[in-house]
Amino acid sequence: MSENAARALPYVTSTAEKYQAEIHILYVLKEYVEFGAAYGDTDPQADYERMRQWEKDTAEKRLDELCEKFLSSCPLFFRHISVGDPAKEILAFMNKIEADIVIMASRGVESHFDFGSVAERVLKCSTTPVLMVPTA
Repeated sequence: MSENAARALPYVTSTAEKYQAEIHILYVLKEYVEFGAAYGDTDPQADYERMRQWEKDTAEKRLDELCEKFLSSCPLFFRHISVGDPAKEILAFMNKIEADIVIMASRGVESHFDFGSVAERVLKCSTTPVLMVPTA
């Protein structure tokens, strides 16, 4: 959902329109270690669950906005949310849906280099063709 990821959308939409393909958008939430001991009148488990629910709600809202704004012309699109290591989740999801091609930005929002670690791991470990869209 970063500005970098948005650069891949024209490639996604044109590919889907040309081949009448399904689009599966995967949003991977980071896995956080649960909170340990806390001071005061707080419940660490409840705080963790609230934070995780807020992240999921935010991801669903952003996926809704993305689909309405950019993917309305695509015949079929599906939204998915996963939790864990982004590269592992992407690779597992690619296998699960038997993807024909994966289109992704060459780096995410947290990358400080021209090629991000998630993109590199997906590209190196994928048995599916991967189209990497360069980012600014």
